[in-house]
This record gives sequence, structure tokens and C-alpha cells, in this order.
Amino acid sequence: MPVLQFADGQDAHATSKWLGHLAHFAHGRDARATTTHSLILFPIPYSPLPIPHSPQIGYNPLIMRIVSLLPSATEIVCALGLGDYLVARSHECDYPPEIQDRPIITYSLIPPDLSSDEIDRVVSETLLTHATLYGLDLDLLKSLEPDLLITQALCDVCAVSYNSVQEAVNALSPKTRVLNLEPTTLAGVLDTFRQLAEAVGMPERAEPLIAECQCRIEAVRQRNANKPPLRVTFLEWIDPPFACGHWTPELVALAGGVEGHGKPGMPSRRLGWHEVQEWHPEAIVIACCGFTVERTLQDLPKLQSLPGWDDLPAVREGRVFIADGNAYFSRPGPRLIDSLEWLSDCLQKEATSAQISAGKSASF
Repeated sequence: MPVLQFADGQDAHATSKWLGHLAHFAHGRDARATTTHSLILFPIPYSPLPIPHSPQIGYNPLIMRIVSLLPSATEIVCALGLGDYLVARSHECDYPPEIQDRPIITYSLIPPDLSSDEIDRVVSETLLTHATLYGLDLDLLKSLEPDLLITQALCDVCAVSYNSVQEAVNALSPKTRVLNLEPTTLAGVLDTFRQLAEAVGMPERAEPLIAECQCRIEAVRQRNANKPPLRVTFLEWIDPPFACGHWTPELVALAGGVEGHGKPGMPSRRLGWHEVQEWHPEAIVIACCGFTVERTLQDLPKLQSLPGWDDLPAVREGRVFIADGNAYFSRPGPRLIDSLEWLSDCLQKEATSAQISAGKSASF
């Protein structure tokens, strides 16, 4: 069973019988790739947009107390320079590091240590009964009396359901405004930066952030414009397989590929393995929603045991890539651009490449 351990500021080691040797990833050092059999692990290039400290923001009653129930929203809040006004976060909000001291206002109702197929079963059964997968600390909400609470109604699998949030706010904190962010496309993600900035009464803060993201997106687009696209299978879950959705097919296209299963702007869907075999993908990218690389590697043997795995062009050519789906791709925030740049590097480099984006800080 593969084991990965990662730590800030020091080398992290991945050990496994099937990897056969160590893979090293470190902050602030060259990002290296380990290639064994058909698997390549590339650290995602990390070149974050600046997140300014903002004590100079003048008093504004609309923004003094912000609660975020979304990891992506927390990252947007901080990228807009409003981190000082974040008074609570969800249990999944883990970035940037300086928000770790904020109280946690949500909790998961999914039992820990379930296998991937068990998680899929619990989630499916819960949603069928219109129950919720997450809880909200009502006492904390009442005591905080936030001015703005940020949530989403796009996916009940990703956060406390919108209806539950609205009912709690109406009953316990009626003065709180609820901002619903639910982008389904890359343009929609950038627009949420503007929505949030407008909600706090500082629309001018969004434009530099959006412009920087657009500049980086365009750089990737131009870099890949005249290259023949690769057939890509992008998996958001392994057991059972799920195709990607929403903004991810757009990212694949920008990165120089064509995703054979997901549709831009549409939700992810369960994927029949025969669809992958018929697509003959030249690259396979795995970014399991909510899973780190370490956790994803535990499920990789299930993919490798599926019929025809070894015959897929992506496997034969060594173009199987794994990303941290918890931090990247699944979060519609500023780091989605980091995800795009990493994906482009993966698809456009030879499988035998020993180095990608050297010198950029990266961590899985």
C-alpha cells in the first residue's frame, strides 16, 4: 500500500512497492517528477496571486464580520485582501495558512475512514432522502452575528445545503446577508471574485485579481494554440469512476487536450469504464474531489485492475497524472489557475521528462 508523507519546509517521501523508489517533493526547491511504470507525479506549480494583509481597510459595516462555508470562498476573501474580517470558516477551509486560527463553524456527517465506494454509497443515499452531509454550528453562528455569510447552492456534496444555511440565518442571525456562489464555468469562477468584492462594498478590489488570472489563462492558451490536442480522460473519482464537469473540461482544452467524457458547464457524472476504453485516452488525469494525492494513491490499484488498463495509450506512454483534488481543480478560486498551468505542463511535456516547472514552490 503506497504511503506518502508531506511536510512544509522539508523533503517529503513517497514509498510503495509498486513505485519501487522514493519520490521527493519540497517547498522552495526544484519540483521533480517521479516516473515508474505508467505513473507520473508532478507537483502542481505554485505561483499564487498575492494575498495582501489589509489592516488599512477603513470601517465598513458590510464587511466587518465574514463567515465562509466554502474553501474557495475563503481563498477569494483572502486574495481580495479581506482576510482580517474572516471570523469563521468551514472545516474544509485550510488555505491560506493564516486562516487556521479562525473558529470552525461546520462539520462533516460522513463517517471517517470509509472507502471510496462506501463514500459514494453514503452520499447517494443521503441525497436521495434530501438529508444533509454537513452540519452547522448554530450556537457559534448566533454568537458571531456575521454581516456576510458565503455559501453555495451548486452542490450539496460540497458544503452545507443552501436551504439549511438560509433557514439557520433566518432564525438565528436575521441581519446576516447570504451570498450564494455557484459558478459552473471558468468565466463564472472569475465573476465570483467580482460578486464577492461587490458584496463587501469594494468592487474595485476584484479587477486586479481578475486581470491577473485572465493574463495567466491567456498565456496558457497561446502556448498551446497550435499544438495537436491530446485525448484526455479526467477522473474526479475512482471507485466508481466519475468524469469531470463544470470548468474542468475548459481547463483541459486550454491545456492542450480534449476531454472525452465531461461537458463544460455541466456536473460531473458516473462514467462507464467502457467509455474510457472506447475513447483511447492519450493522457489520464486523476484529481479526486476532496482527496489528497496520498489518499488517491490508495485507490489507484482499483483502476489498474480494470479490464484493458494496460492497453490504454495513456498507460503505455506513461501519461497518467495525479493531482491533489482537495486543493486544486475542485476549488473554484484563484488556485484554479495554478491547476491549469500544472495541467498544461503535464500534457505538453514528454512522459520521460525528469523535471517540470523547476524552481516553483510546490506541495502535494
